[in-house]
Amino acid sequence: MGKYIELLKLLFNIWTKKFDIVISSGSNKFISLFLFMTLIKKRYGYNSGKLSEFLLTKAVKLNKKQYAVNMYHDLVRDITDITTELPQLKTEKKEVIPNSVLIHPGVSLMSIRKGMIKTVSASVWAEVVEKLADKGKNVILAGGPDDKEVIEAITKKVPCEKFANMYGKTKNLQELAELISGAEKFLCSDSAPLHIGTALGVQTYVIFGPTDDKKLIPPNGKIVSIKAKNCNCSICPCLWERRQTTCEDLNCLKITADDIVERLI
Repeated sequence: MGKYIELLKLLFNIWTKKFDIVISSGSNKFISLFLFMTLIKKRYGYNSGKLSEFLLTKAVKLNKKQYAVNMYHDLVRDITDITTELPQLKTEKKEVIPNSVLIHPGVSLMSIRKGMIKTVSASVWAEVVEKLADKGKNVILAGGPDDKEVIEAITKKVPCEKFANMYGKTKNLQELAELISGAEKFLCSDSAPLHIGTALGVQTYVIFGPTDDKKLIPPNGKIVSIKAKNCNCSICPCLWERRQTTCEDLNCLKITADDIVERLI
């Protein structure tokens, strides 16, 4: 009942304002009904069937077999002459620290609570930090509130003199972007920071397990996916397309610290 009340509140809030257009990236078949109920004249969304074709101003064909930026841009091709091939971000870029590797190991708590495991364990991350430091890299550790558990696990296992701890020192995405811009190389999980690294043009290395790297990174050579070498899962990548949660085996995330480090050296 609570979610329906919240939807009604949202609708009422929309009705009290004057919007010219609404665009939704959701593919649920009821999205078009909700957009129709907003009473906004121009309604753009993905084609989810006859109902969406009837209720939407433009029902856009959903093509999931492409880089996600292009998939979302399909929604607005009819209303803009601007083509967005990569995420864009305006930020003050920092001077690059020589031989540096910035590591943002976490993923959102929301995805974890929903049963979507998308990165290696905290112990593997700790090994990565130590091994990179031992190879002479200037290791910088970053993260936000959602990353508290993995950061604490790393700091307990790795001597503090082996890395610069920037955890909690970036208060928003803008500050995180500035930090990433100053790194020679950026290592992260499949999470929001990946797209910041992409937007900034920083050489970015990403841990991929159950999600499809071909849909989440551009084919420009700046973003490198790190995947399990011998994953024997017949349906990998599975998340979102075939499953809404990850399996217990997680063969796709059997990636060792050495597997990761060798890609960055």
